[in-house]
Amino acid sequence: MQQKLSTREEYSKRINIVIEYINNHLSEEMSVETLACISNFSPYHFHRIMRAVLGEPVGAFITRMRVETAARLLRYSDMPIQEVAYKVGYDVPSSLSKAFKTFYGISPNEYPNNKTYSIMKPIQVNPDFKLEQRIVDLKSMQAIYIHLQGDYNNNDYGAAWGKLWEHVHKSGLFTEQMSRLCSNTPKSHILRKMCDETGINHICIYHDDPKVTEGDKQRADVCLSIKAKVEPKGEIGVKQIEGGKYVAFLYKGPYSNLGSVYDTIYGKSIFEFKHLLASRPGFEVYLNDPECTKPEDLMTEIYVPIE
Repeated sequence: MQQKLSTREEYSKRINIVIEYINNHLSEEMSVETLACISNFSPYHFHRIMRAVLGEPVGAFITRMRVETAARLLRYSDMPIQEVAYKVGYDVPSSLSKAFKTFYGISPNEYPNNKTYSIMKPIQVNPDFKLEQRIVDLKSMQAIYIHLQGDYNNNDYGAAWGKLWEHVHKSGLFTEQMSRLCSNTPKSHILRKMCDETGINHICIYHDDPKVTEGDKQRADVCLSIKAKVEPKGEIGVKQIEGGKYVAFLYKGPYSNLGSVYDTIYGKSIFEFKHLLASRPGFEVYLNDPECTKPEDLMTEIYVPIE
């Protein structure tokens, strides 16, 4: 039984590495041989294992990531189509056009100019949301994480963070300072104090736009930023959250409204400042504990990457 558990953990670690590589190299050519080498699986086994995990062949997964990224760039930026094509790994716009039309039934050239055509679920801008915003220049952060795939609304984020904190304890990363904070700080303030004094943040990275990506294929990384050196183990990976410029939006209210908050940010707020969106993923930081905080008092910072 222990051997089976070890094997499963080892495979999870390898698969995390491949998915992370794909996320970070969409503009580059990626052969199955290269990805299999990165995973340390033979090409024969690589195809079958990745298909079982992703729910689709790895080539289809890469194509979908490229086309969905192109759809977001066309929707949320003024980037020329030729540049969009290059950013998502197509040497010529015609190659992107062919794939885009297969997915959405319209060409990327037609889409920006056709205001009546929507390839995405309708947005719900709420002008009543009071979103404080500031521009920040972040340093990159190391994080341990668990990769989740499935509808964002149905994921068990609490269980994922529980596993991450268990890993912190078992790996000897839980310091006396953390113990003292947990003992002397009211539970409702622990997350904020933990961030201020130890640099640990509770973060979620959402790789897909739920307006574009079907629920069963949506991907999220549940993360704890942590400064101490740590190694990946099983389903718990280690990654760098990219630094750079972000617009940080502070939202106060229930998590159930976050979909509309994003619609308001991308449908209204991003057009009110003079910065282009960057292609790296954004993320959320949670500033208080939902187990001991009223939904209307929950505080979430949404980081949108900019050039």
